[in-house]
Amino acid sequence: MPKALYIAEKPSVAQEFAKALKINARRQDGYLESTDSVVTWCVGHLVTMSYPEKYDMKYKRWSFDTLPFLPKEFLYEVIPDVRKQFEIVKGLLNREDIATIFVCTDSGREGEYIYRLVAQMAGVRDKDQRRVWIDSQTEEEILRGIREAKSLSAYDHLASSAYLRAKEDYLMGINFSRALSLRYANHVCSYLKKDYQAISVGRVMTCVLGMVVRREREIRSFVKTPFYRVMAEFLLAGESFEGEWRAVEGSRYFASPLLYKENGFKKEEDALRLIEEIRAAAQAKEANPPLMGTVVKAERKKETKNPPLLFNLAELQNVCSRLFKISPDETLRIVQELYEKKLVTYPRTDARVLSSAVAKEISGNISGLKNYSAAGEEASQVLMMDSWKNIARTRYTNDKQITDHYAIIPTGQGLNALASLSALSQKVYEVIVRRFLCIFYPPAIYQKLNLVVELGGECFFASFKVLLEEGYLKAATSSFARKKNPDAGPIGKEQEKESASLEGKARTEDQEESMEEQSCDRNLLDALSALKKGKRIEVNSLRIREGETSPPKRYNSGSMILAMENAGQLIEDEELRSQIKGSGIGTSATRAEILKKLFHISYLFLNKKTQIITPTQLGEMVYDVVNASIRQLLNPELTASWEKGLTYVSEGKITEEEYMRKLESFVALRTNQVKQTGRLAELKASFDACAPYYAPKGKR
Repeated sequence: MPKALYIAEKPSVAQEFAKALKINARRQDGYLESTDSVVTWCVGHLVTMSYPEKYDMKYKRWSFDTLPFLPKEFLYEVIPDVRKQFEIVKGLLNREDIATIFVCTDSGREGEYIYRLVAQMAGVRDKDQRRVWIDSQTEEEILRGIREAKSLSAYDHLASSAYLRAKEDYLMGINFSRALSLRYANHVCSYLKKDYQAISVGRVMTCVLGMVVRREREIRSFVKTPFYRVMAEFLLAGESFEGEWRAVEGSRYFASPLLYKENGFKKEEDALRLIEEIRAAAQAKEANPPLMGTVVKAERKKETKNPPLLFNLAELQNVCSRLFKISPDETLRIVQELYEKKLVTYPRTDARVLSSAVAKEISGNISGLKNYSAAGEEASQVLMMDSWKNIARTRYTNDKQITDHYAIIPTGQGLNALASLSALSQKVYEVIVRRFLCIFYPPAIYQKLNLVVELGGECFFASFKVLLEEGYLKAATSSFARKKNPDAGPIGKEQEKESASLEGKARTEDQEESMEEQSCDRNLLDALSALKKGKRIEVNSLRIREGETSPPKRYNSGSMILAMENAGQLIEDEELRSQIKGSGIGTSATRAEILKKLFHISYLFLNKKTQIITPTQLGEMVYDVVNASIRQLLNPELTASWEKGLTYVSEGKITEEEYMRKLESFVALRTNQVKQTGRLAELKASFDACAPYYAPKGKR
């Protein structure tokens, strides 16, 4: 009797397939078998690319004579530690009674590559191979994936891009690492007075190293500039608020070279002079104190703030870095665990929206959350609001923005597994749930007031922003945040802060150097709302507020992931991020691992308490070596273009051969350049320049 073989990426996933299929199976060594089905598994990668010496022993010794290394045919081999499982899988794939093979590895480029290598090494021929593509491990989704499985050949373009990605990393890593090590490694190690260590170079990791080193050097070279702002304190309805002076057109200091910006002076004495001039001009009009200002503009408008888009992996890693101070690698581990427990959908996704197909069935996800203690009330409210019925017509559903998988959302299932998870994993799950529920709530609504007050011939500006209706902020506030601040009011800054934190927002340099929107209570809001042009308002005081410019911020593990996603541009605004989608370096599946490797080889240092990333002296020296020899590797936009090329291959827009020609040409040209040139004197100067920053504090 013909049987179907299901091959998963790991044993735990194979077990879920067996459960979904209700296979009453006998447990064998490395597989499960019933009367009509066999379920087996890989343990991650079973096959890998062979080292150069497998092609010819002459390549074992590192030498310029054997570079560039560009094999015409690539060799692969079984990983020794997992040979036993490979042989089991190979035997099953080629068994005569196996008629259909269902490929159930992870639904993505890397999962495709894992199976294709196994099938290649196992010599699979003349079998009906079908690809199971799923977004979660719930029983319904597994059965749907099996039912709708396409021929494996439908994913040949994806497989081609997977093979090319591996070949690209292999060729760049071997050729550039060997060439730079042969030319410069002894000098680097001698300078550091350390044992020999090869220079490790990679398509993505070297680019990331460059981003961190450049940021560190920007910080070092930054010169803080003091500035002095003039502030007025106004009295209204028994309360006070601040206004900030600006040198707008009509001011005696408009476009003056004495200004740092329009709202501040370079020197304190100039700010003091302005205060005296304002007092003198105001007192000339007002014979008796107090000083009085005149409202010249009172603008009121309501502002709506929509719920943020759903999580993709990069956004979740960024938020978890901020909230919990954990690394991207740890976030990925946690969300993978949640996926395997059937709690959330597939984690390695770049999309932040739902598919139209999922949007039609989304009530099931919401209904399942009614029994979730941390947010069951909000889930029940969403169902009563009926907003989920129209989610397919909102910005949160867009098939064009989805490549492999839609956003990370809760399945509404597996809640019984929550108790077995760590407290941190439970918090990450709640963050995902709340981001999901937020999209079904109405926008938050704010009352904004902008006030301009004339005093002594100069204008002072004040802005106010008051939360009128919570909208989605009601669902955004996590239970663990409420426990920290049980006295927080139902409407106020707490929800806004929590929402900003959950959205991964950070203060910008411009925000720190200018007047923020002020909060106020209902009494002051009513008084401000009643102000009209020409109204007189009392001035309590005029004073100087000193500030200084801020250097660029160091990357933390979360902002680094976002920067990688956006080809080096640290863009926190989600609308702008969506505009340059697809131009990132690395993929959602590989970025955390790349950072982990850079920490492991001591090119970068991660402060585990703050998640701040800084270069090591070795890492900065390697940056200088690459900058002097293969500078293109440090260019995020170029690295992103390689990734974009792989996407084009997976979409069938360019051929594998076209991409390979471009790759081999690039590798050969850059490797030969390193062979033919040396920059030791130039590098010695660079090493000397950075060395003082790594000396013991007493010797700097």
